Formats: sequence, structure tokens, C-alpha cells
Amino acid sequence: MNLSALILPLLLAVVAACGMGKRINLYEALTRGAEDGLTVLLHIIPALVGLLTAVSMFRASGAMDLLTSLCAPLLERLGIPPETAPLMLIRPVSGSGALAVASDLMAAHGPDSYIGRVAAVMMGSTETTFYTIAVYFGAAGIVRTRHTVPAALAADLTGFLAAALTVRLFFGT
Repeated sequence: MNLSALILPLLLAVVAACGMGKRINLYEALTRGAEDGLTVLLHIIPALVGLLTAVSMFRASGAMDLLTSLCAPLLERLGIPPETAPLMLIRPVSGSGALAVASDLMAAHGPDSYIGRVAAVMMGSTETTFYTIAVYFGAAGIVRTRHTVPAALAADLTGFLAAALTVRLFFGT
């Protein structure tokens, strides 16, 4: 028996006990929570559609290939494999797009290669910045993100640099 099979019934029992002690109608609370969740979903869907469309257009237009080739010399000087440039461009925008790029890198170079390992560490040490801002800030009604975007992108850049350095330190090139 796995751990979640043991924890879930216990968690449900605790929640039910809390609801009974406060005389809360659990079914009503559940349906109200689901309704609130759907309302939030309706508010964030336009931002998600826009992000996914922009990523698809960016890849299909050839702009990603152009930007990747322009970034390659700088990335080499920084010790980052230039092959990971598409991942670095897509990761702040789309987690699923970044996963597709990382999968392509691992299929082409192997998961135990320097490039594959750097891509894996980049995926784990960076965030889908614009997606997160669109979803969570949109759900909370926050519209002013003046310092958030630059700070989050600086953190992503730090994660990209640290990924290449860490892999080089632990595994070599």
C-alpha cells in the first residue's frame, strides 16, 4: 500500500471532523469552492491562451532560431551550451514548451550528456515566470508588476548560469 492511500483517508477524516465541529455543510463548501475555482479559471484563461499562442508563433516564425544563433557566442563565453538557448528563451514563458525543448535536447544529445544534464538542471532550477505572473497575479487581481518581472528574470538568469556551473563542477563537460 502506498503512502498516499494511507494519508488521503486520514486527511479526509480530519477535514470532516473540523467541519462537523463548526457545523459546516461540507457539500455546500465543496461546491462553493469549485464554483470559485471555475470563476478564477475564467479570469485567467485569456492570459494562458495568449501565452501559448505567443510561444507557438515565436517557434514557428523562426524568430527563436535567429535569437538562438545571436546568443550562441555569448553563451559559449559564459560556459552555457548554446544548444540550450531555446530552452532558456522558452522556459520563462511556458513550462510545457520548455519541457518539449528539453525533451528534444535529451533525445538529440542523450540525458547523460553535458547538454542533457544542463537542460535537466535548468528545468528544475528556473521558473515559468510569465506564466506564473499571468496565473497567480491574475487570480489575485494584481496588475502592477513593476519590480516582479525584472527580479524574476534575474532569478531565471541566475538559475541558467548556476545550472551550467553546477553540472560542470559535478560531472565535467
